[in-house]
Amino acid sequence: MDDYVTYQAAGADTGKVEIALQRIVQLCKGTFDFRDSIGKPAIPIGHFSGVIDIGDGRAMAVKTDGVGTKVFIAQEMEKYDTVGIDCVAMNVNDILCVGALPISMVDYIAVQEPDPALLESIVEGVVEGCRQAGVTLSGGEIAIMPEMIRGPRENRGFDLVGMGVGIVSKDKIITGDTIEEGDKILGLVSSGIHSNGMTLARKAILGKFGVDEYVDELGRTVGEELLEPTNIYVSEIREMLDSGLDLRSLAHITGDGFLNLRRVSRDCGFKIDNLPKTPQIFELIRKHGPVSAAEMYQVYNMGVGFCIVLPADEVDSAMQIAEKHGKGCYEIGSTFKDPEKTVILEEPRLRSAGSQFVEY
Repeated sequence: MDDYVTYQAAGADTGKVEIALQRIVQLCKGTFDFRDSIGKPAIPIGHFSGVIDIGDGRAMAVKTDGVGTKVFIAQEMEKYDTVGIDCVAMNVNDILCVGALPISMVDYIAVQEPDPALLESIVEGVVEGCRQAGVTLSGGEIAIMPEMIRGPRENRGFDLVGMGVGIVSKDKIITGDTIEEGDKILGLVSSGIHSNGMTLARKAILGKFGVDEYVDELGRTVGEELLEPTNIYVSEIREMLDSGLDLRSLAHITGDGFLNLRRVSRDCGFKIDNLPKTPQIFELIRKHGPVSAAEMYQVYNMGVGFCIVLPADEVDSAMQIAEKHGKGCYEIGSTFKDPEKTVILEEPRLRSAGSQFVEY
């Protein structure tokens, strides 16, 4: 195990983040009494989006996220018009998880140098993401920070963050509190690495392959594969909800992988026993890191970008809707009673232990 490359060793110490979050969450909770009606949180912190009361039986989902070090790949490839899609995806997919309809985005772009062509290209990607998600881009901010923002290409350093909002009836908020034993888990396929674990991916493979190097297993260059935009799941999930399907839990599989299934209110476990074939990019990272199976599954989506928990008799209807919208969909597992909220991956024989996977 000591020979394996880890996310922490690559420079992303999520353990320290967890420690910080314990205190940060308490600080956030201290603000809840600042509002006694409109603006008061409608669900606890810890779900995929914050949700606040906006009156008249409605609530607003609020989310902010960025694309991390995927911006480095964009700089190395000198291709800036797709990371905006990722920025939108990271926000709207999380908004979906509480049952909300994403409606608008704003963005924040911090740049090393204010190059007009660079900025326009980035925002073109954001606009394309908004088109796919059916949301507006209602504003944003550009910050010029030459002392702080750096990157692999001189004067091309930038960071990209977005914030999205969505609307949901208070009685339609999804938190996983209605999950029953024996419910089925569906997995919607990812487009690849999406926007998480890029620091580990760069550590594992970019020392061995150049971004412009064609790799037979991928069928394209490493850079093209890493830059593939994150799937946006709005259209299929909204149709499932609008059609009356009983979606009991929704999970965006990002950082922490399938451990994200545990972000539910119900005391239940998740047994995953039928995963789709793992995309080649993950095999490349695992092999050339090398990276352990446990680390891979707690950092990456491993081919499943979004999970749905629903009753067994609604599986076929949900799968038909997903396929109608061009998304591969698999029945990957089921739920069971478990106060520990254990996630079991039958292959490669991993189970959750706190905030990580261990072999069993």
